[in-house]
Amino acid sequence: MELSIFQVDAFSSQVFGGNPAAICPLESWLPDATLQSIALENNLSETAYFVKTGDRYHLRWFTPAAEMDLCGHATLAAAYVLFHELGYQSEAISFYTKSGELVVKRGADLLVMDFPSRPPGPINADPGVSAAMGGNPTEILASRDYFVVYQTEEEVLALQPDMTALSRLDKPTFIATAPGKTCDFVSRFFAPKLGVPEDPVTGSAHCTLIPYWAARLGKDTLHAWQVSPRRGELFCKLAGDRVEMAGHAVLYLKGQIWV
Repeated sequence: MELSIFQVDAFSSQVFGGNPAAICPLESWLPDATLQSIALENNLSETAYFVKTGDRYHLRWFTPAAEMDLCGHATLAAAYVLFHELGYQSEAISFYTKSGELVVKRGADLLVMDFPSRPPGPINADPGVSAAMGGNPTEILASRDYFVVYQTEEEVLALQPDMTALSRLDKPTFIATAPGKTCDFVSRFFAPKLGVPEDPVTGSAHCTLIPYWAARLGKDTLHAWQVSPRRGELFCKLAGDRVEMAGHAVLYLKGQIWV
């Protein structure tokens, strides 16, 4: 079987930045084992697949090791492919996903995603979190992910987490965050148990970052950088129980795969 594939750098205006995602449009669903094998073969943090159902698209995301319940950068990348490569004409795309309906709209020069808000809350954290992450966290909260807060951007940049130790903890995903020097906040994201030691730019993490920093800074419109080596920029807004994330995306490759 021959399938089209696109690779898009999300949350970046130029190639080699942001977070690369593979996008495979499908006429109908393949077996889950095949979807997982393609994601493993691609060896990117996410491979996304969509199938058109009526006037919306059913969208799923896979890391090299597992299917995810929510992924931002691959949703942005999927919308980019539909808008810019597959001729989608409307101003908004509705995706049906494991996290409900997700809408992506064309902005002036950005794509704007509407996602659920997932505020972090208090937790009896595994005592190994602080040691595995490193540095001196001021607070450890959680939603889907462990949410580890530091005092400065420099501390987040300097982190060298113990990936083996992280993979043994009771949650598979970890956000590190601090106030930004030239933006409202910075973050990094780690998920070694899911085959992604460090994710370059993580939209789903901002479902938790945005409500936290909106409350802490007392403002609903926020500018963020994920400060992985590839770096990615997000323009964020808290809207009640939803969050908006806007970013650029750029095509890196398109081709065919055979499975």
